[in-house]
Amino acid sequence: MMEQTNTVDISKINEKIERESAFIDLLMMEMNKVIVGQKYMVERLLIGLLGRGHILLEGVPGLAKTLAINTLSKAVQGSFSRIQFTPDLLPADVVGTLIYNIKENDFSIKKGPIFANFVLADEINRAPAKVQSALLEAMQEKQVTIGDETFVLDKPFLVMATQNPVEQEGTYPLPEAQVDRFMLKTVIDYPKLDEEQLIIRANLKGSFETVNPVVTTEQILRAQEAVKEVYMDEKIERYILDIIFATRYPEKYNLESLKPLIGFGASPRGSINLANAAKCYAFIKRRGYVVPEDVRAVVHDVLRHRIGITYEAEAENISSVDIVNKIVNEIEVP
Repeated sequence: MMEQTNTVDISKINEKIERESAFIDLLMMEMNKVIVGQKYMVERLLIGLLGRGHILLEGVPGLAKTLAINTLSKAVQGSFSRIQFTPDLLPADVVGTLIYNIKENDFSIKKGPIFANFVLADEINRAPAKVQSALLEAMQEKQVTIGDETFVLDKPFLVMATQNPVEQEGTYPLPEAQVDRFMLKTVIDYPKLDEEQLIIRANLKGSFETVNPVVTTEQILRAQEAVKEVYMDEKIERYILDIIFATRYPEKYNLESLKPLIGFGASPRGSINLANAAKCYAFIKRRGYVVPEDVRAVVHDVLRHRIGITYEAEAENISSVDIVNKIVNEIEVP
């Protein structure tokens, strides 16, 4: 009898998610007018948006990282701002500052570029720690304090930070505790040959299609609520926890060889974000329940930046992604 109520519930949830996620295809189509290929990156952006998270994108310059978030903001009728991080940037340049008004003999508040729905933090590792922490506080608390006034940021609020893995000079690498604030860290690769051919043609013609707003911010906020209702079975929860705990105690999961390679495992924020991202992925695929494939689809983006590797791992040229692969291949799928 119990099983019967579950199935009824799941079919109801499925119908609701099917309705609420109808805009996903529209949004994808609109973004594909401008973004050629890079389906992986676009999907990850949507996961960040639906999961109320933020994304750290890593890739060489020229892979349409800026263009992607700009296009998303146009398609979602949201406000967009871009902050170019440089070594001389100050926290006030990001969050805003108090300006003295001579006429009124008082201070007025000038809000910074952080007050937008979509914020692109370009080359985040170029600014000093003070600026990085100002941005990360806004990301975590979803509010900003200027002087003695606190302002709640607009919803939806998505920060996409980019970093260039090639240049190391004049950069301030993000500390682990700050990188952990990002729901996903996505590494972007070059486009395929035929995709790049289309990119060349579009650029030489100079004929980019205009992106129309196809989704309202209200629809996004509704979708964020609907994502919470996506059904996750207890077996899937255990599967997520097994993956996370294997990063902390690999010897308990028949992975003794990983013990000397892992400096520290994923924090509880890792398990929360893995569950959340799996629900968002199911929502994007227009399903009302999470399957193990959803977890496997997002596990690399969620855990890539949450596992500390030891010098031994570096010496053997083993990355956190290799460790995640070994864990995912070893742990039994429900």
